[in-house]
Order: sequence, then C-alpha cells, then structure tokens
Amino acid sequence: MKLKKTQKAMLYSLKLFSGLGLLTLLIMFMSCNNNKKENKDEDVADMMSVKENNSTVSAYVSFIQADTSQMSLDHAFTNEALSELMAATTAMAGEIGFDVKGDMDKVKEYANNITKNPYETSHADDIRKAADILSTVLYNMQQAKYADLANEAGEVKSAATAINPDVLTLDQKDAVKSFFDKSADLLQKMN
Repeated sequence: MKLKKTQKAMLYSLKLFSGLGLLTLLIMFMSCNNNKKENKDEDVADMMSVKENNSTVSAYVSFIQADTSQMSLDHAFTNEALSELMAATTAMAGEIGFDVKGDMDKVKEYANNITKNPYETSHADDIRKAADILSTVLYNMQQAKYADLANEAGEVKSAATAINPDVLTLDQKDAVKSFFDKSADLLQKMN
C-alpha cells in the first residue's frame, strides 16, 4: 500500500513536471515568433535609414539628370535609358535580396526591339511593356523594403501607364522622359 502511494506521488510529480515543461516550451516558442515579427519590422525601418550608395544606381540617376541626348528616330537614348534603368534596378534588387532576372530578361528584349527598325511604328508598345515591368518591380521592392516611398513608387507606376502604346514614341517624348525621371527619383531615394 505504501508502494502504491509512492507510485501515485511519483506519477503525479511526473505529470506536473511534464506539464510545466510543455508550458515552458510553448512560452519559448511564442516568444521566438514575436521576436521574428519585431525583427522584420525593424528590417523594413532600417532599410530606409541605410544609404546604399550603389554606383550603378548613381550612374543611372546621373545619366537621366544629364540628359544631353534628345530622343530621335533611332531610339538610341531610350534604349540606353532602359538599359541603365535595368542595371540600376537589378543592382538595387541585389542590395535587398530580390530576384529580378526573369523580369529584366523581358525588359532587355523590349529594349533591343526598339533599335532594330527605326521606321517601325510599334516602339511605344515595347517601351510601355518594358516600363510596366520595371515599374512593377520597383513597386514590389518599395512595398517590401521602403514603406516611406509609396508615393514615389506610385508616381513611377503612373508615369509608366502614361506611355500610350498607340501613339508614336516621338510624339510622346515627355511621357517617356517622365517615366525615366520618376524612376531615377525613386531609385535615388532607395539608394
């Protein structure tokens, strides 16, 4: 009989310690999840305070700000601006851990199309498609890492949609240039 009481006491103690152990593990698990969420919020806030000074981004911004070139029938300026913007976007994406290779491959194809035949009338369509892809990538980067730049990302998206695929590029130089300017502004602030 004494043995049964001892066994019952040991069994009760074992259940009690097991319960306490599980409770401790649950509390530790919950605490770790809260720390991860807090760290994620800190990461987003930290990205705004860190100035990357990526030279590829700076080169694009300088190219757009210098703009001594005029848009012409051969679309050399637009092609170069798209190429510089692709490089800057890829560089900035690399800084924050975004994979944009597939998107940039499509943009490169559209950028190359506009220099093949200067008399082709669908260049604005290719420029618009490239601008849509680039603005979406920049918008996604902004959403993930640069919450304070929502207005700037929205301006890039608006500038991309302002490029009319049914109008000759040379008849909407200002819209195309605005897209490059707004993209430079956003990238400069990210950088």
